[in-house]
Amino acid sequence: MRKRLKPLPAKAGGFTPITNTKAATLKGFIQANAPIGGTVVTDNFPAYRGLNRLGYAHKVVNLSIGEYLRDKAHTNGIESFWSLLKRGHFGIYHYMSPKHLHRYVNEFSFRHNTAQVGTLQSIDMTIKRMANKRLTYKGLING
Repeated sequence: MRKRLKPLPAKAGGFTPITNTKAATLKGFIQANAPIGGTVVTDNFPAYRGLNRLGYAHKVVNLSIGEYLRDKAHTNGIESFWSLLKRGHFGIYHYMSPKHLHRYVNEFSFRHNTAQVGTLQSIDMTIKRMANKRLTYKGLING
């Protein structure tokens, strides 16, 4: 089962895996996470068609023809995250299991969102996120 990542609303500052890229799945995710009337910026993937009819201001950037900006709308944020996640996949982990994909996504979401933070502040934030959390081997394998 191949998973595709989509960013959460800007206010959430995070990313989450979804199970597939079918129109019903993507539109359901958008409806669950973006307010009606909000602006949704996507590439020209066909499954996103019809977001206007659902009450969203849908802006489309056609990356396949080299368009990276249209009416101040762009997908640079998600493209930057994708690049970081892919570098982690191929350069560090080499394999990301669907079972634990959310863990990898959380790690790289944190890296992406704290890229401009200084080293000591980043270490402090990491330690605070680790406090009182424990993942045992059994929980990792059977969880």
